[in-house]
Amino acid sequence: MTNPIRQFSDLLLEPDATIREALQVIDRFSVSNVFVVGEKRRFLGTVADCDIRRALLQGIALDNPLTPLVAKSPAAIGEEVGRAEALDLMHALKVREAPIVDSEGVVTGIHFEHEVLGTPALPNWAVIMAGGKGTRLGSLTKDTPKPMLPVAGRPILERLVLHLVGAGIRQIFISVNYLAEQIEKHFGDGSQFGCVIEYLREETDRPLGTGGALSLLGDLGYQPDKPILVMNGDLITDFSVSQLLAAHGARDVLGTIAVTEYRHEVPFGVLESRDGKLTGVVEKPTAAWPVNAGIYALEPKLLELIPRNEMFPITRLFDECLKRNWPIGLWRVGEWLDIGRPAELALARGEVV
Repeated sequence: MTNPIRQFSDLLLEPDATIREALQVIDRFSVSNVFVVGEKRRFLGTVADCDIRRALLQGIALDNPLTPLVAKSPAAIGEEVGRAEALDLMHALKVREAPIVDSEGVVTGIHFEHEVLGTPALPNWAVIMAGGKGTRLGSLTKDTPKPMLPVAGRPILERLVLHLVGAGIRQIFISVNYLAEQIEKHFGDGSQFGCVIEYLREETDRPLGTGGALSLLGDLGYQPDKPILVMNGDLITDFSVSQLLAAHGARDVLGTIAVTEYRHEVPFGVLESRDGKLTGVVEKPTAAWPVNAGIYALEPKLLELIPRNEMFPITRLFDECLKRNWPIGLWRVGEWLDIGRPAELALARGEVV
């Protein structure tokens, strides 16, 4: 069974690793290459699955060291290389995965061909909300907007953009406010990421909230005629764009909210009683609630409910729908993490806190 790659370090091995360990990684994650790194994750070289299988056919034991199989001319892609050039390099090298390295040769991420190449274009647009200040992250967002904080070698927002493009989304709007220039400089017009990116610019002193920024689509002359995806810009998620849109389209609803499960373990034994007498003890029970995951599919009609240039949380949009008896659906998301506090950012980075 193939497992999802949660961190790029899943594909990194140290020089003393064995052939068996490399083969286990390749099979576990269904990749074609593993990458050998030295001290401080300095890139040493690549070992391809075909090289491993060729060695096994020659009678080399699984527990032999991996080092002799490392490619003599290690190929890596610099952080400064754009999306289109990265794809060209990967095609030239005939690889599905390629390490991203900084100026000192340290591995900071991995390019995956399916993320760079993408799938056939969808007619739907996506809007990513990236204007918040991220105050709960303290000094981490003093000079960097929260969506631009790096996770596994890439800004959170870049991971979302690549995820959407990989799913077929070609028109993306990013709502910006706090330190907007950093976001706009990084993404530009989107051409380096395989899409068209335009910006919904809030006034610095007048944030519009997660719903209000959608009113700015009209200011740019855009009126969607297909359901649009809306999502927060601080999420780590592998949700299926196609499945969300399919679920939304299969129901008679005007909006669909992606939900995740919030679980809380009571750290004590809970006493059950009746008429002042003990009837049972439940040791450290866990309760679970469906909560808003910050990802939505919205019919164009819903945009009519959003006032222009007003603070308008998207939850208020759904309140307005309920008042009108307009149906709203729910859809359960897969892997999901909201980066709201330092502990969550550390978790996404695989750090110990």
